Amino acid sequence: MALTGRAALIAALASVPVGIWDPSWTGILAVNAPLAAACACDFVLAAPVRRLGLTRSGDASARLGDTADVTLTVTNPSGRPLRARLRDAWPPSSWQPGTETAASRHSLTVPAGERRRVTTRLRPTRRGDRRADRVTIRSYGPLGLLTRQGTHRVPWTVRVLPPFTSRKHLPSKLSRLRELDGRTSVLTRGEGTEFDSLREYVPGDDTRSIDWRATARHSTVAVRTWRPERDRHILLVLDTGRTSAGRVGDAPRLDASMDAALLLAALASRAGDRVDLLAYDRRARALLQGRTAGDLLPSLVNALATVEPELVETDARGLTATTLRSAPRRSLIVLFTTLDAAPIEEGLLPVLPQLTQRHTVLVASVTDPHISAMAEARGHTDAVYEAAAAAQAQSERRHIADQLRRHGVTVVDATPGELPPALADAYLELKAAGRL
Repeated sequence: MALTGRAALIAALASVPVGIWDPSWTGILAVNAPLAAACACDFVLAAPVRRLGLTRSGDASARLGDTADVTLTVTNPSGRPLRARLRDAWPPSSWQPGTETAASRHSLTVPAGERRRVTTRLRPTRRGDRRADRVTIRSYGPLGLLTRQGTHRVPWTVRVLPPFTSRKHLPSKLSRLRELDGRTSVLTRGEGTEFDSLREYVPGDDTRSIDWRATARHSTVAVRTWRPERDRHILLVLDTGRTSAGRVGDAPRLDASMDAALLLAALASRAGDRVDLLAYDRRARALLQGRTAGDLLPSLVNALATVEPELVETDARGLTATTLRSAPRRSLIVLFTTLDAAPIEEGLLPVLPQLTQRHTVLVASVTDPHISAMAEARGHTDAVYEAAAAAQAQSERRHIADQLRRHGVTVVDATPGELPPALADAYLELKAAGRL
């Protein structure tokens, strides 16, 4: 039970004249005994909260930044009407700052034997699973003096998915893909191309492309056209070690890598290639294989939703071994990691030949735009020192990138907003060059 503010106010106001005219226990009891009796009657007439039936329905998933509506159905099986205040508790990251009180508290009246619904609107601020906590109900009597209060556990989970903000770049990259793909075929056969179709010879075509058998069957000269090979295998490898936890802007590096990975996966699946996913630090945090083109993107988004950076040093040898097991034949390995000197020189470089001798390797890294701004700062002593530190950091990243390129690795280093389209362009260039 809980005493309301109304009862406390009545008790305080009634005690004032008693303290003035009859400051004795008899006077206080004479005033408060009726109030206590009224509170007892109010408690008895309030609808019980333990017997209430509560069920949930609504959204089970939402993209980060969007809203999710979860409906709570309250059933009153008692013979008394329920007049209540309800608090639907969720983790703090389920709300925008400052909006929890308004969104989680509801007033409702449920007649005897009926049910009512209340909707809690969530706006999560982090990826992952958000699980409902307890539902606390305070049932008021007709006088509003004393209440019944109880807590119920009503399980529900809302999975907050990556926002995939880079999908705005997909139409332009698909346009480039159509130019590269069979819709714009070429006459020259080279590495990484496959037969596309036959068409009629026009002056200027390479005579070596003439298909004499097809020409013999038709009345016109036919030439072969070629297109980049399809059904290539691409493995997206996300380094979820401590370096992925570093914040770039308002989000960890890992979130920017996920956004770029989703754009590349969407583009590659449209190109007819097969895409798998591995998230690894000291063990596999996510492994997704064998998805069809139609199921790929939803499966990727769902798998990445619960992946978080781990504050441990990535085991480069374990990552390499798991990658080789996940890609038994020649593939494009896209490794999302940092270009910091220590993790690359001590971890990746010693095991990199195991990957490059069997696969095409592309390293995608997120750079902090604040470092570029620091490098251009001038005007006072602190700014000059900051610019020197930023220039040194940029020089180290360029040195690491050059080391990787000498091992035959393609390197894409860009800010969070520029990384997804830059990575997609690098994939299309590799495809056009027949290196997949």
